[in-house]
Amino acid sequence: MKSFQFTSIFIVIFLFISCSSDDTSSENQGSPTDEIYFPPLNSDTWETKSISELNWNEDQLQPLLDFLEEKNSKSFMILHNGKIVEEHYFNNHTSSTPWYWASAGKTLTTAVTGIAQDEGLLDINNKVSDYLGTGWTSAPLEKENLITCKNLLSMTSGLDDTLGDDVSPGNLQYMADAGTRWAYHNVYVKLQDVVAESSNTTWDNYFNTHLRDKIGMTGNWIDLSGLSVYLSDTRSMARFGLLTYANGKWEDEQIVNDNYLSAATNTSQEVNLAYGYLWWLNGKSSYHLPQTQVEFSGTLIPDAPDDMYAALGKNDQKIYVVPSKKLVIIRMGQSADDNNFALSNFDNELWIKINALIN
Repeated sequence: MKSFQFTSIFIVIFLFISCSSDDTSSENQGSPTDEIYFPPLNSDTWETKSISELNWNEDQLQPLLDFLEEKNSKSFMILHNGKIVEEHYFNNHTSSTPWYWASAGKTLTTAVTGIAQDEGLLDINNKVSDYLGTGWTSAPLEKENLITCKNLLSMTSGLDDTLGDDVSPGNLQYMADAGTRWAYHNVYVKLQDVVAESSNTTWDNYFNTHLRDKIGMTGNWIDLSGLSVYLSDTRSMARFGLLTYANGKWEDEQIVNDNYLSAATNTSQEVNLAYGYLWWLNGKSSYHLPQTQVEFSGTLIPDAPDDMYAALGKNDQKIYVVPSKKLVIIRMGQSADDNNFALSNFDNELWIKINALIN
């Protein structure tokens, strides 16, 4: 009996040591049980984590920063499970300098639409005319009534995308039935009108009180020739990326419904597999790009992790979220090379440099 007890105790001790060793190893990569860190509201305090703690390749940091500076970057941040691993500013940009999100800000509209739906103010499966009235397009009424809020979120309104960014009714013309054609189109901005109408307030007020202020962002919306563009500092963009990484939760408060956010960051329709609700998705078998109906084979950013999803804005404004690696990565700046609307060659080139650091 004593021999059996001794053996049992030995096994328990061995298992405990083994599990402790495994936990220490996984912690260096960010173990699944790590709590997500959230920076406090209305404060510059933000905890950090060193590259050495993560066992990353520290000698690859400077080549990454040199590449970013060479490619006209203004700012760059890496968060690991919420903590800052790297924060760098280039070309006289500072931590307090505002910069435009361009189309990366579309994802802010996604989040706020989800918040409004969770409050019972709207249903994304309802037609847009339920909230804006008929005649918000120049499409025949039966075609206009096919367009749901979800069609605006997924870029499948069927409206003509070749007529520019003006979203007045005369410029929103029928091209195909909603849901049958994917096209990158500024008509998504009508969701901001839907939120304003359904909440009986202004878009700015609803956005500020239900999202911006709750996670400690700064910044404002401005109108640029019909385009609704968000400007903020880099840390505000990182806060939003962190909220999304945390499945819509900020500390103990669920800001954006997690089921809605899951739908938003997965394929939303069958035409462009690499598109959710205004989020771009990596790791799919094919993708479409703005201003073309061509389907491209392969994944969106080949050297990025397959589970990565991204907010991509004109001239290389980037939010990359990578759940498997516990990463949120931000890049703001001028165009790295040629002007672009979303994806560019810079994305993959940047990920090659990031991989050299983190792998």
